[in-house]
Amino acid sequence: MTSTVLVPGAAGPAGINTIKSLKMAGFGGKILATDSSSLSAGFFMADVNEVIPEADDHSFVDRLFHIVKMYHVEVLMPSSGFDIYPYSENRKQLAEMGAEAIVSDRDKLEICRDKMLTFQTLSDKFILPFTTEEPNKIDIFPVLAKPRFGKGSRGIVKIDDESDLRYIISKRDDLVFQEYLPGTEYTVDVLSDLNGKPLIAVPRIRMQTKAGISTKGRVLRDPALEIDCMKIAEYIGIRGPCCMQMKESAEGRLKLIEVNPRMGGGTIFTSLAGANFPALLLDMIEGRQISVPTISEITIIRYFEELVLRSEEERIHVGANLLSKTRFQV
Repeated sequence: MTSTVLVPGAAGPAGINTIKSLKMAGFGGKILATDSSSLSAGFFMADVNEVIPEADDHSFVDRLFHIVKMYHVEVLMPSSGFDIYPYSENRKQLAEMGAEAIVSDRDKLEICRDKMLTFQTLSDKFILPFTTEEPNKIDIFPVLAKPRFGKGSRGIVKIDDESDLRYIISKRDDLVFQEYLPGTEYTVDVLSDLNGKPLIAVPRIRMQTKAGISTKGRVLRDPALEIDCMKIAEYIGIRGPCCMQMKESAEGRLKLIEVNPRMGGGTIFTSLAGANFPALLLDMIEGRQISVPTISEITIIRYFEELVLRSEEERIHVGANLLSKTRFQV
Protein backbone atom coordinates (compact mmCIF):
# COMPACT_ATOMS: atom_id res chain seq x y z
CA MET A 1 0.00 0.00 0.00
CA THR A 2 1.20 3.50 -0.86
CA SER A 3 1.94 5.40 2.34
CA THR A 4 3.01 8.86 1.12
CA VAL A 5 1.87 10.79 -1.97
CA LEU A 6 3.38 14.11 -2.99
CA VAL A 7 0.94 16.57 -4.58
CA PRO A 8 2.71 19.59 -6.15
CA GLY A 9 1.14 22.91 -7.09
CA ALA A 10 -0.87 23.10 -3.89
CA ALA A 11 -1.91 26.69 -4.64
CA GLY A 12 -3.64 25.74 -7.88
CA PRO A 13 -6.93 24.02 -8.73
CA ALA A 14 -5.28 20.85 -10.07
CA GLY A 15 -3.31 20.30 -6.86
CA ILE A 16 -6.30 21.06 -4.64
CA ASN A 17 -8.53 18.77 -6.74
CA THR A 18 -5.99 15.97 -6.52
CA ILE A 19 -5.99 16.21 -2.73
CA LYS A 20 -9.81 16.25 -2.70
CA SER A 21 -9.96 13.25 -5.00
CA LEU A 22 -7.57 11.22 -2.85
CA LYS A 23 -9.67 12.00 0.22
CA MET A 24 -12.87 11.11 -1.65
CA ALA A 25 -11.35 7.71 -2.41
CA GLY A 26 -10.51 7.13 1.26
CA PHE A 27 -6.75 7.20 0.76
CA GLY A 28 -5.31 6.12 4.10
CA GLY A 29 -1.75 7.25 3.62
CA LYS A 30 -0.07 10.61 4.03
CA ILE A 31 -0.69 13.47 1.59
CA LEU A 32 2.29 15.80 1.28
CA ALA A 33 1.54 19.11 -0.45
CA THR A 34 4.28 21.26 -1.99
CA ASP A 35 4.26 24.74 -3.48
CA SER A 36 6.51 27.79 -3.75
CA SER A 37 4.21 29.76 -1.44
CA SER A 38 3.58 28.96 2.22
CA LEU A 39 0.10 30.46 1.83
CA SER A 40 -1.19 27.75 -0.50
CA ALA A 41 -4.72 26.52 0.09
CA GLY A 42 -3.73 22.90 -0.47
CA PHE A 43 -1.32 23.10 2.46
CA PHE A 44 -4.27 23.26 4.83
CA MET A 45 -5.96 20.25 3.26
CA ALA A 46 -2.91 17.98 3.28
CA ASP A 47 -1.39 16.02 6.15
CA VAL A 48 2.00 17.71 5.78
CA ASN A 49 3.43 20.39 3.56
CA GLU A 50 6.71 21.76 2.33
CA VAL A 51 7.65 24.99 0.60
CA ILE A 52 9.76 24.29 -2.47
CA PRO A 53 11.42 26.67 -4.95
CA GLU A 54 9.77 27.32 -8.30
CA ALA A 55 10.44 24.57 -10.81
CA ASP A 56 12.91 26.59 -12.88
CA ASP A 57 15.00 27.54 -9.84
CA HIS A 58 18.49 25.99 -9.76
CA SER A 59 17.85 24.60 -6.26
CA PHE A 60 14.51 22.93 -7.09
CA VAL A 61 15.82 19.43 -7.76
CA ASP A 62 18.02 19.26 -4.66
CA ARG A 63 15.12 20.45 -2.52
CA LEU A 64 12.78 17.93 -4.18
CA PHE A 65 15.17 15.04 -3.54
CA HIS A 66 15.53 16.13 0.09
CA ILE A 67 11.74 16.18 0.55
CA VAL A 68 11.30 12.80 -1.15
CA LYS A 69 13.91 11.20 1.10
CA MET A 70 12.71 12.91 4.28
CA TYR A 71 9.09 11.78 3.89
CA HIS A 72 9.78 8.49 2.07
CA VAL A 73 7.57 9.64 -0.81
CA GLU A 74 6.38 6.78 -3.01
CA VAL A 75 4.27 8.61 -5.59
CA LEU A 76 4.57 12.06 -7.17
CA MET A 77 1.29 13.18 -8.73
CA PRO A 78 1.27 15.26 -11.96
CA SER A 79 -0.80 18.15 -10.64
CA SER A 80 1.48 21.04 -11.57
CA GLY A 81 2.15 22.28 -15.07
CA PHE A 82 5.61 23.39 -13.94
CA ASP A 83 6.89 20.56 -11.73
CA ILE A 84 6.21 17.87 -14.35
CA TYR A 85 9.30 18.94 -16.32
CA PRO A 86 11.94 18.36 -13.61
CA TYR A 87 9.93 15.32 -12.49
CA SER A 88 10.29 13.85 -15.97
CA GLU A 89 13.95 14.75 -16.34
CA ASN A 90 14.74 13.13 -12.98
CA ARG A 91 12.30 10.23 -13.09
CA LYS A 92 15.03 7.60 -13.00
CA GLN A 93 16.75 9.16 -9.99
CA LEU A 94 13.41 9.46 -8.20
CA ALA A 95 12.65 5.81 -8.92
CA GLU A 96 15.99 4.85 -7.35
CA MET A 97 14.74 6.59 -4.19
CA GLY A 98 11.56 4.51 -4.31
CA ALA A 99 9.37 7.32 -5.71
CA GLU A 100 7.27 6.91 -8.86
CA ALA A 101 6.80 10.19 -10.76
CA ILE A 102 3.66 9.78 -12.87
CA VAL A 103 4.76 11.88 -15.83
CA SER A 104 5.45 11.40 -19.51
CA ASP A 105 8.87 11.43 -21.17
CA ARG A 106 10.38 14.89 -21.61
CA ASP A 107 10.04 14.92 -25.41
CA LYS A 108 6.32 14.11 -25.09
CA LEU A 109 5.89 16.99 -22.66
CA GLU A 110 7.54 19.29 -25.20
CA ILE A 111 5.03 18.31 -27.90
CA CYS A 112 2.29 19.52 -25.58
CA ARG A 113 4.09 22.63 -24.33
CA ASP A 114 5.03 24.06 -27.74
CA LYS A 115 1.89 25.06 -29.68
CA MET A 116 3.68 24.95 -33.03
CA LEU A 117 5.11 21.54 -32.26
CA THR A 118 1.63 20.35 -31.22
CA PHE A 119 0.28 21.44 -34.61
CA GLN A 120 3.19 20.00 -36.57
CA THR A 121 3.02 16.66 -34.73
CA LEU A 122 -0.74 16.11 -34.80
CA SER A 123 -2.32 18.04 -37.69
CA ASP A 124 -1.72 15.33 -40.30
CA LYS A 125 -3.66 12.75 -38.29
CA PHE A 126 -6.15 14.74 -36.20
CA ILE A 127 -8.34 17.82 -36.63
CA LEU A 128 -6.60 20.95 -35.36
CA PRO A 129 -7.23 24.63 -36.04
CA PHE A 130 -4.90 26.24 -38.56
CA THR A 131 -1.83 27.43 -36.66
CA THR A 132 1.18 29.42 -37.85
CA GLU A 133 3.97 31.55 -36.50
CA GLU A 134 4.21 33.48 -39.76
CA PRO A 135 1.85 36.49 -39.93
CA ASN A 136 2.04 36.62 -43.73
CA LYS A 137 0.23 33.28 -43.90
CA ILE A 138 -2.89 34.73 -42.27
CA ASP A 139 -5.60 35.46 -44.85
CA ILE A 140 -8.79 35.14 -42.81
CA PHE A 141 -9.82 37.09 -39.73
CA PRO A 142 -10.46 36.92 -36.84
CA VAL A 143 -7.55 34.86 -35.53
CA LEU A 144 -6.16 34.36 -32.05
CA ALA A 145 -2.64 35.39 -31.11
CA LYS A 146 -1.22 33.14 -28.37
CA PRO A 147 2.13 32.82 -26.62
CA ARG A 148 3.85 29.87 -28.24
CA PHE A 149 4.66 28.40 -24.84
CA GLY A 150 1.75 29.87 -22.87
CA LYS A 151 -0.49 28.20 -20.33
CA GLY A 152 -4.28 28.34 -20.14
CA SER A 153 -5.87 31.51 -21.50
CA ARG A 154 -3.12 33.87 -20.39
CA GLY A 155 -1.82 36.28 -23.01
CA ILE A 156 -4.37 35.35 -25.70
CA VAL A 157 -5.51 38.22 -27.93
CA LYS A 158 -8.22 38.22 -30.59
CA ILE A 159 -7.00 39.78 -33.85
CA ASP A 160 -9.85 41.22 -35.93
CA ASP A 161 -8.03 42.72 -38.91
CA GLU A 162 -4.69 43.60 -40.50
CA SER A 163 -4.34 46.69 -38.32
CA ASP A 164 -4.61 44.61 -35.14
CA LEU A 165 -2.15 42.13 -36.57
CA ARG A 166 0.46 44.78 -37.38
CA TYR A 167 0.11 46.20 -33.89
CA ILE A 168 0.51 42.92 -32.04
CA ILE A 169 3.56 41.79 -34.05
CA SER A 170 5.19 45.16 -33.35
CA LYS A 171 4.91 44.43 -29.64
CA ARG A 172 5.72 40.72 -29.38
CA ASP A 173 7.69 38.09 -31.26
CA ASP A 174 6.83 34.98 -29.22
CA LEU A 175 3.36 34.42 -30.67
CA VAL A 176 1.60 31.86 -32.79
CA PHE A 177 -1.57 32.64 -34.67
CA GLN A 178 -4.47 30.24 -34.59
CA GLU A 179 -7.82 29.92 -36.31
CA TYR A 180 -10.60 31.49 -34.25
CA LEU A 181 -13.16 28.92 -33.09
CA PRO A 182 -16.44 30.53 -31.94
CA GLY A 183 -18.31 27.44 -30.77
CA THR A 184 -18.72 25.43 -27.58
CA GLU A 185 -15.56 24.54 -25.67
CA TYR A 186 -14.93 21.09 -24.23
CA THR A 187 -12.40 19.69 -21.82
CA VAL A 188 -11.65 15.99 -22.04
CA ASP A 189 -9.79 14.29 -19.21
CA VAL A 190 -7.93 11.23 -20.49
CA LEU A 191 -6.26 8.58 -18.35
CA SER A 192 -3.62 6.24 -19.77
CA ASP A 193 -1.78 3.51 -17.94
CA LEU A 194 1.89 3.73 -17.04
CA ASN A 195 2.82 2.24 -20.43
CA GLY A 196 0.83 4.83 -22.38
CA LYS A 197 -2.26 2.74 -23.14
CA PRO A 198 -5.42 4.92 -22.89
CA LEU A 199 -8.07 3.59 -20.53
CA ILE A 200 -10.81 6.21 -20.37
CA ALA A 201 -11.77 9.66 -21.59
CA VAL A 202 -14.31 11.87 -19.80
CA PRO A 203 -15.61 14.90 -21.74
CA ARG A 204 -17.33 17.91 -20.27
CA ILE A 205 -18.65 21.16 -21.65
CA ARG A 206 -16.99 24.25 -20.22
CA MET A 207 -20.11 26.24 -19.38
CA GLN A 208 -18.17 29.01 -17.64
CA THR A 209 -14.47 29.70 -17.17
CA LYS A 210 -12.48 32.17 -15.09
CA ALA A 211 -8.75 32.66 -15.71
CA GLY A 212 -8.79 29.56 -17.91
CA ILE A 213 -10.29 27.34 -15.18
CA SER A 214 -13.75 25.84 -15.55
CA THR A 215 -16.18 27.08 -12.87
CA LYS A 216 -19.30 25.46 -14.33
CA GLY A 217 -19.27 22.28 -16.35
CA ARG A 218 -21.45 19.47 -17.59
CA VAL A 219 -19.96 15.99 -17.84
CA LEU A 220 -21.36 14.09 -20.79
CA ARG A 221 -20.84 10.92 -22.78
CA ASP A 222 -19.72 11.20 -26.40
CA PRO A 223 -18.20 7.92 -27.60
CA ALA A 224 -16.74 9.37 -30.81
CA LEU A 225 -15.08 12.26 -28.97
CA GLU A 226 -13.79 9.93 -26.26
CA ILE A 227 -12.22 7.58 -28.81
CA ASP A 228 -10.60 10.47 -30.70
CA CYS A 229 -9.05 11.89 -27.53
CA MET A 230 -7.72 8.51 -26.43
CA LYS A 231 -6.14 8.12 -29.87
CA ILE A 232 -4.47 11.53 -29.52
CA ALA A 233 -3.09 10.62 -26.08
CA GLU A 234 -1.76 7.31 -27.41
CA TYR A 235 -0.23 8.91 -30.50
CA ILE A 236 1.67 11.46 -28.41
CA GLY A 237 2.68 8.84 -25.85
CA ILE A 238 1.07 10.29 -22.75
CA ARG A 239 1.74 8.38 -19.56
CA GLY A 240 -0.92 8.83 -16.86
CA PRO A 241 -3.44 11.68 -17.04
CA CYS A 242 -3.87 14.54 -19.47
CA CYS A 243 -6.56 17.07 -20.19
CA MET A 244 -7.39 18.24 -23.69
CA GLN A 245 -9.15 21.39 -24.83
CA MET A 246 -11.44 21.08 -27.82
CA LYS A 247 -13.57 23.79 -29.42
CA GLU A 248 -16.16 23.92 -32.17
CA SER A 249 -15.59 25.78 -35.42
CA ALA A 250 -18.31 27.91 -36.99
CA GLU A 251 -19.42 24.74 -38.80
CA GLY A 252 -19.71 22.83 -35.53
CA ARG A 253 -16.59 20.74 -36.07
CA LEU A 254 -14.59 19.98 -32.92
CA LYS A 255 -10.91 20.82 -33.18
CA LEU A 256 -8.08 20.14 -30.71
CA ILE A 257 -6.70 23.33 -29.15
CA GLU A 258 -4.17 21.94 -26.69
CA VAL A 259 -3.07 18.96 -24.65
CA ASN A 260 -1.96 19.36 -21.03
CA PRO A 261 0.00 16.24 -19.94
CA ARG A 262 -1.07 16.38 -16.30
CA MET A 263 -4.12 16.63 -14.06
CA GLY A 264 -6.36 19.47 -15.15
CA GLY A 265 -7.84 22.29 -13.11
CA GLY A 266 -11.21 20.51 -13.36
CA THR A 267 -10.00 17.08 -12.20
CA ILE A 268 -12.65 17.08 -9.48
CA PHE A 269 -15.40 17.18 -12.14
CA THR A 270 -14.25 13.84 -13.47
CA SER A 271 -13.84 12.39 -9.97
CA LEU A 272 -17.40 13.40 -9.06
CA ALA A 273 -18.65 11.83 -12.30
CA GLY A 274 -17.17 8.48 -11.28
CA ALA A 275 -13.60 8.39 -12.61
CA ASN A 276 -11.22 9.29 -9.79
CA PHE A 277 -7.93 9.62 -11.68
CA PRO A 278 -5.65 10.05 -8.62
CA ALA A 279 -7.13 6.93 -7.00
CA LEU A 280 -6.87 4.96 -10.26
CA LEU A 281 -3.23 5.97 -10.60
CA LEU A 282 -2.49 4.59 -7.14
CA ASP A 283 -4.23 1.36 -8.12
CA MET A 284 -1.96 1.10 -11.16
CA ILE A 285 1.19 1.66 -9.12
CA GLU A 286 0.10 -0.90 -6.55
CA GLY A 287 -0.52 -3.46 -9.30
CA ARG A 288 -4.29 -3.72 -8.91
CA GLN A 289 -6.51 -4.71 -11.81
CA ILE A 290 -8.05 -1.55 -13.29
CA SER A 291 -11.74 -1.63 -14.15
CA VAL A 292 -12.94 1.22 -16.34
CA PRO A 293 -15.51 3.06 -14.20
CA THR A 294 -19.01 4.00 -15.25
CA ILE A 295 -19.39 7.74 -15.85
CA SER A 296 -22.44 9.72 -14.73
CA GLU A 297 -23.62 12.67 -16.80
CA ILE A 298 -23.76 15.46 -14.24
CA THR A 299 -23.55 19.25 -14.01
CA ILE A 300 -21.14 20.77 -11.50
CA ILE A 301 -20.94 24.31 -10.13
CA ARG A 302 -17.84 25.35 -8.21
CA TYR A 303 -17.69 27.86 -5.37
CA PHE A 304 -15.20 29.37 -2.97
CA GLU A 305 -14.16 28.28 0.49
CA GLU A 306 -12.32 30.59 2.84
CA LEU A 307 -9.47 29.72 5.19
CA VAL A 308 -8.91 32.20 8.00
CA LEU A 309 -5.41 32.63 9.45
CA ARG A 310 -6.07 33.59 13.06
CA SER A 311 -2.81 35.40 13.77
CA GLU A 312 0.72 35.90 12.50
CA GLU A 313 1.90 33.18 14.89
CA GLU A 314 -0.51 30.73 13.30
CA ARG A 315 0.99 31.03 9.83
CA ILE A 316 2.02 27.75 8.34
CA HIS A 317 5.28 26.25 9.55
CA VAL A 318 7.28 24.56 6.82
CA GLY A 319 6.96 20.84 7.15
CA ALA A 320 4.18 20.87 9.77
CA ASN A 321 0.51 21.75 9.98
CA LEU A 322 0.53 24.09 12.98
CA LEU A 323 -2.26 26.28 11.69
CA SER A 324 -5.73 26.20 13.20
CA LYS A 325 -8.29 26.84 10.49
CA THR A 326 -11.88 27.88 10.06
CA ARG A 327 -13.79 27.21 6.86
CA PHE A 328 -16.77 29.17 5.60
CA GLN A 329 -18.83 28.18 2.57
CA VAL A 330 -20.62 30.68 0.34
